Parts: sequence; C-alpha cells; structure tokens
Amino acid sequence: MTNQDVADKLREVFSLMQLAGENRFRAIAFDRAAQTIDGLSDEIVKRIEEDSLTEIKGIGKSIAEDIKAFYETGTMPVLEALKKKVPAGLIEWLNISGLGPKNIAKIHKELGITEITELKEACQSGAVASLPGLGQKSAEKILKSIKYLETFGERARLDQALEIAEPVFEFVKNLEGVQKCDIAGSLRRFRETIGDIDIIAAADQKATDSIFDAFTAHSLVVEILGRGDTKSSVRTENGRQVDLRIVKPEEYPAALMYFTGSKEHNIVMRQRARERGMALNEYGLFKLTEEKETDFNQPVVASSEKEIYQKLGLNYVPPEHREDRGEFEFYSENETMDLVSENHIRGVIHAHSTWSDGKYSIREMAQACMERGYEYLGISDHSRTASYAGGLTIDDVKHQWDEIDELNEKFTRSGKNFRIFKSIESDILSDGSLDYPDDILRKFDFVIASVHSGLEMPREKMMSRFKKAIENPYITMLGHPTCRLLLRRDSSDIELNQIIEWAAERGVAIEINASPWRLDMDWRYGNKAKETGLFTSINPDAHSIEGIDDIRYGVMIARKAKFEPARVLNTKKADEFEKWLKSES
Repeated sequence: MTNQDVADKLREVFSLMQLAGENRFRAIAFDRAAQTIDGLSDEIVKRIEEDSLTEIKGIGKSIAEDIKAFYETGTMPVLEALKKKVPAGLIEWLNISGLGPKNIAKIHKELGITEITELKEACQSGAVASLPGLGQKSAEKILKSIKYLETFGERARLDQALEIAEPVFEFVKNLEGVQKCDIAGSLRRFRETIGDIDIIAAADQKATDSIFDAFTAHSLVVEILGRGDTKSSVRTENGRQVDLRIVKPEEYPAALMYFTGSKEHNIVMRQRARERGMALNEYGLFKLTEEKETDFNQPVVASSEKEIYQKLGLNYVPPEHREDRGEFEFYSENETMDLVSENHIRGVIHAHSTWSDGKYSIREMAQACMERGYEYLGISDHSRTASYAGGLTIDDVKHQWDEIDELNEKFTRSGKNFRIFKSIESDILSDGSLDYPDDILRKFDFVIASVHSGLEMPREKMMSRFKKAIENPYITMLGHPTCRLLLRRDSSDIELNQIIEWAAERGVAIEINASPWRLDMDWRYGNKAKETGLFTSINPDAHSIEGIDDIRYGVMIARKAKFEPARVLNTKKADEFEKWLKSES
C-alpha cells in the first residue's frame, strides 16, 4: 500500500461527504489529511506499523483509525458507509461549473437522477428549472457547462491556462482605474493542472463598472457566466472559466493571499492569526474582541502579503510553496529559500532531432538554443527499441556522433561558444537493462534512461526494473519517472520516494521533464528530493524548436519542488557540466 493509495481513499471520502451533506469541517479534515500524506517523505505503512500516524500533522485519532482499517482490511468503513448514501454518478457532477454540492443534492433528491446524461435531459425538459432556488437561467447555465465539460474537460494543463490567463491579465492590469492586479488561484501556485482562472484587481469602486465592461468584452470571451458588484465570470474560447474579482485597495493584500490559496495554507494562516489575537480573512487582518470575534472596526494595517506574513510570525512564503507541506516550519526560521529561476538555466538537455522523432535537424536545434542565449545542447534521441519513434540503430548512433563532432568543430572555428553533447534517451527494457551494449553506452557524454513500454507492469516488477536501471554504471539520469501524461494517462504503479533514495545514493539525477504534458518528476516529491540531496535537470524533452521554451514550465515545477540552482544540472556552464559528468562516470 502506497502513500498515494491512502491519499486517494481519503479524497474519495472528502468528495462523498460533500455530496452527503456531512459536516463541512469534518470533510475538509479528510482532504487535508490526503494532502499531507501525498507529501510525506517516508512510507505511510511504516507509520502505521509504528502506530505513529497521529504524530503526522493533520492526522487525528479518527482518521488514523480509518487509515489503519484500510491497511488491515483493504476497506475504509467511513467510505463504505458513504457509498451507500451517495450514488457514484453524482461525484462527476462536482466538475460542472456553477453546480455546487447543495444543488447537486437538491436535484438528486427531488428528481431521483444520478448520471450527467440524466441531468442534461432534466435541464432540457424543464424539470431542473421547476425546482425551488434554481429556475430556467440556472438550467441553461448547467447545460452550457455540461457542453463545455464534454468538449474540453474540467481541467487544463499549466500551459493551456497560461495561454488564456496571461493576455487577459495584461489587459486588465492596464485598464484605467486598476491600481494593482495579479493572477491568483492554483495558477499562481504553479499547479500542473488548473480548473478556473482567478484574477484579482484593486480599484476604486467608481471604476468597477468600466473595468468589468472591458473585461467581459475581451476578444477571448465567448460567454458571460455572471456579473456582480465585485466579481465577473466569463467563459473563454478554449472552454476555461476566468473570474475577475475587484477589491478595495486596502483589501488587496489579504484578498490576493486568500484567493491564491491553497485552502490548506489558508487554514493554517487563520489559525496563526487567532493564536496572536487576530482574525485573517479575504478582507484583511483584524483584531479579535474579548469574545474572540472579528472586530472589523480594528483593522491591523498590512500593505502587502509580506507584511501579513510578518505580523503572523513568518517570512514571506512564495505562492508556489503555499500548500501546507513544510513551508510554515521553514519560513518561520528562514528569510528566503534559494530557488532556481529561468535566468539560471545555461543549457538545454534532452532534445530530439530528425534522427528520431524530432522535427528539426541537430544544427537547427543548436541554432535555436544559441538564439535563446543557451551555451550547450544535449541531443537525446530515442534508442533503437523505440522503433515507433525512429529509434537509432548502433550505426545511426555512430553517424550521429560524427555529425555532432563536425558541428562542434565548426562552432569552434567560427568563434561560437557553444557545445553539443552526445546523449541518448535509452529505453529501460522490461528487465531493467538499457538499450545498447556497454561499449556503446560508455561513449555517450550522458545517458537518459526512460520507460516507454510496459507502463502497467505490477509495482514489484516495475520497481525492480527501475532499481536495475539506476544501478547501471552508464546511466546519468532518469527521464519522466512516473510516465504520466497529464489529463490523459495516469502514473505507472511505482513508489517514487524509494526511487529517489536509490538515485540519490548512486549519484543518478532524475529529470523534471518540462513538457506541459508531463511535468514529471512530480513536485510533491520535492521534500524527499531535498532531504536526499537529489540532483535534477530541467529538461524540455523538445521535439521541436518551440518545445525548447517549455523549460519555463519545468522551472515553475522545480521551484515548487524546492530545487536550488546548485541541484539543477543545467544551471552549470558547459565546462562545469562536463566536469560533473566525468566525476559521476
């Protein structure tokens, strides 16, 4: 049983509790416990066997008993009881924009329906519109949301969300009357997938109407979902919902913090405020009365998020770390964390060319890297087993090496300070061996080893497969370890905490694959990576010139995973990187 297994069960309890109308705070406790277990750097089974579950922050006695029952019997009594109360089909309804748990429960109770197809029919027939508190407009909105859900899905990748959020944000922040503006929500926290997009603006109330007029008339908007005094919601052409909230300038720091989240982070912040005789909410920081109620007549002045943190005994926590995964302990004692940024990246590692399934030649890829200011390129085409991707035979490898040597000589003669490294993305075969004999592997500058087949192999076999690959003396780094494709394919059944330990012990790096389809290694394992001193490399896995720019998303994930520049290989200069490669060989 893995940490992920337990976290998934607890999240299922959380979802069903919402639909069953259970106590909201009890439901949130299960969600927080799932988040905590997701981020553990050790195995939950060890905690169970040591009977130390309640020592984990956020795991109370009741939830600990539920976890133990799951470990011992394979079932969780609280979950089984909820399943008898809530039809399985209703869980999907939570993904429908504007349809919260209360209305889901009401529609289900009054109409006796459980499937989205039935909901769609009920909206079309007028049955939903006839229910108290809903009406025809609500039914029409539900129908439109179902249509968008069927077309686009309930979540977007990080790149897709930014493609919409950034132009809208740039537009809003430059509108007359807007004093401050930021993207908020999970997008500001660099989550790998995003639901709705949140934008917060500070403005005088007299400017609100004109700002909302301009926002709802933006060229990317295809539908206005709602408009009020402080918030407007729109649907954009790619199906994303964008919410713009306008707050008073003095409310802006607290509003930005609140709507950035995460909810787990916000809960702890509110607790810290109360411990210090204050209340924190989306409107600001206030003193408490003697009865421990919020005294809105006694605001505690804070002109920025940084000041709010300081008044609550913390240094500023960057948005990407606001997940209640150790940030409170760290930022109570440290002013900043040394984090990698885009301007630290000096080279492009893991790129493909026309030798395998890339769209551009090695020369073209190298030229594109130079134009972007990079100092080196690691060409890592597919190995021979990946015949579907034009994997290189041994003869192909040797001819590619000749081409790279010729290009490097030309760069030197022309005075260009640029280097192409000879690499390969070697398949990890089913038995854990790599794809070429040792006399070929040892001649590469570096070897990226990745799994591309047998993705559904049982955990025990997959772990043995990874262990053998990591023990190969010619491996430099693991590529996209979980094999996931975001919103398309789940991760393989592995225990990444253990793989990180094996890799760190052997001096093998694990890449952060910057492709927005992957963003793998998962940031949730950043605490474990930091604890073990694991190296990474922020790799675009570029199959085109445009793909090189995906490094941006990888940097976001690396920051979220708490990687400092010193543990990111492609922050090194070309000669430093080469020296590191030789020291590890």
